[in-house]
Amino acid sequence: MRFISWNVNGLRACMQKGFADYFAALNADFFCLQETKLQPEQISIDFPGYFQFWNSAEKKGYSGTAVFTKHEPLSVTYGVGVDDLDHEGRMITLEYEKFYLVTCYTPNAQDALKRIEHRLSWDDAFRARLQELDARKPVIACGDLNVAHQEIDLKNPGPNRGNPGFSDEERESFTKLLAAGFTDTFRFRNPELAGAYSWWSYRFHAREKNAGWRIDYFLVSDRLQNAIEAAPIYSEIYGSDHCPVGLELKEELL
Repeated sequence: MRFISWNVNGLRACMQKGFADYFAALNADFFCLQETKLQPEQISIDFPGYFQFWNSAEKKGYSGTAVFTKHEPLSVTYGVGVDDLDHEGRMITLEYEKFYLVTCYTPNAQDALKRIEHRLSWDDAFRARLQELDARKPVIACGDLNVAHQEIDLKNPGPNRGNPGFSDEERESFTKLLAAGFTDTFRFRNPELAGAYSWWSYRFHAREKNAGWRIDYFLVSDRLQNAIEAAPIYSEIYGSDHCPVGLELKEELL
């Protein structure tokens, strides 16, 4: 069972850069998108055999998430469940018989951490929501979580300490999320692998130099650890400043 997550940084732009071909080649059971930057009526996409679910920001051209899945869910919910946080299209939850699938686009703390309080409020609500779901059945959560957890997760940790995505507050918040019963699947499979990133700045030829950050994740409930077969990062795929990340699980969940 294959899951893909990709911050496409504008789906309409990504469509012009080979998205449909990448989608077909990856052939995922579940394909989750973040930062779609559109309303569903602004694009016409038909991938035969896939159900589509969209959560768009009220502000046009901003944020947004989507899920394409071969498997019809039992139910679909949108948002984290807190009104103050649910106007930017940042989360979709699909329920299946044996698990929940969540895709998330975590708010950026922004320059000088000017949005850090909003960001941490989101983190608290997101963690609470995942715990609530996890109490019912296992959770698979993915997306651009906008944090490099440890120094191994970005090229230049020293100069970036305290910057958005690598502030002590955001890193501690992510530690709390994992401690709440969730596993970072990539690091579980690759505990000491350095140089594995999912986002690169468009500036300074960062991608050519692999001066990146790993801020896109698949998390699973700890009790699914034995089902993790692989957690690839598709750094060879372009089309966005992020690359897709994946998760492959044993089939018995469906």
